[in-house]
Amino acid sequence: MKKSNYKSVFDIIGPVMIGPSSSHTAGAAKMAKMAFKIFGEPIEKANVFLFESFADTYKGHGTNFALAGGLLGMDADDERLQESLLMAKEKGIEINFIPLADKVDHPNTAKMVLHSKNRKMAITGISIGGGSAKVIQIDESIVDIDGSVNTILIFHWDRPGMIALVVNALSHLDINIATMKVDRESKGNKSYMVIELDHTDQVVDIEKIKSIEHIIDAIYIEV
Repeated sequence: MKKSNYKSVFDIIGPVMIGPSSSHTAGAAKMAKMAFKIFGEPIEKANVFLFESFADTYKGHGTNFALAGGLLGMDADDERLQESLLMAKEKGIEINFIPLADKVDHPNTAKMVLHSKNRKMAITGISIGGGSAKVIQIDESIVDIDGSVNTILIFHWDRPGMIALVVNALSHLDINIATMKVDRESKGNKSYMVIELDHTDQVVDIEKIKSIEHIIDAIYIEV
């Protein structure tokens, strides 16, 4: 029997969402909400660079209000989603949509450059269909975060024993790892871990993880 590529019935019938499009609306909202959680601070300004299909149809397919809603922390089925641009304006949040002609690897790509009083971060996401999305880059680091389960994202310097230190810390916090992805820019330089957790009700003391030597930053992305 041929193995199915679908993980659940929702991959076939589509997500619960505010329309009109699972890729251009629901997926866009999901990637922007992931960016909102990764950024971790109140957003004052967002420059959103749109590529290929997103650049061509972002107004007609509602990608603009979906991205704005996600950056305000809304889910794809939030009834306020279509009012998100107005809500952002009322909150004093500046959101600029900038369509570009550049070719990229995925047609539904957005690069969100987020600003707060003290921080700036560029987060690139793709909408991969059926309301699903991934974050594929944070600043200069290439990552792979799908946001389907609670996830710990760790940036650290490439030093011997870092994986063991993190795993040991998580064990002491009674946190069970479902999957773990690691990569680095080059030997001895900036590296990252994406750690997906088994349970949605786990309490994560992210400050204890940040206190580990050679860790640059640690972010908890809660579904």
